[in-house]
Amino acid sequence: QVQLVESGGGLVQAGGSLDLSCAASGSVVRVYTMAWYRQAPGQQRELVAQITRGLVTDYQDSVKGRFTISRDDVMNIGYLFMNSLKPEDTALYYCTADVQAIGQERSQAYWGQGTQVTVSS
Repeated sequence: QVQLVESGGGLVQAGGSLDLSCAASGSVVRVYTMAWYRQAPGQQRELVAQITRGLVTDYQDSVKGRFTISRDDVMNIGYLFMNSLKPEDTALYYCTADVQAIGQERSQAYWGQGTQVTVSS
């Protein structure tokens, strides 16, 4: 059993910063690509950023230069550092990771429960 738990969301004024973290725990053997998605009310879930095990990163255009994704493969934690936040960044942010668990030959995707980020104008 693998669990992903996000933390770090909250309420911030426009222009402010928030740091999100995503901890993978349980029967984790190896974590491959990690990613952050977000979903605003009435909107589809969208990819915000992702990072491979080889540290190749990719960002949604709207967050380039403002958000930074990183990871700690010793602790199995992923991070999303968000700066210069805008009201349109308001959403429920989800962490997902491709994880190989004990007893499994192949990795599979796991999702966290989400953490709310609200940016006031």
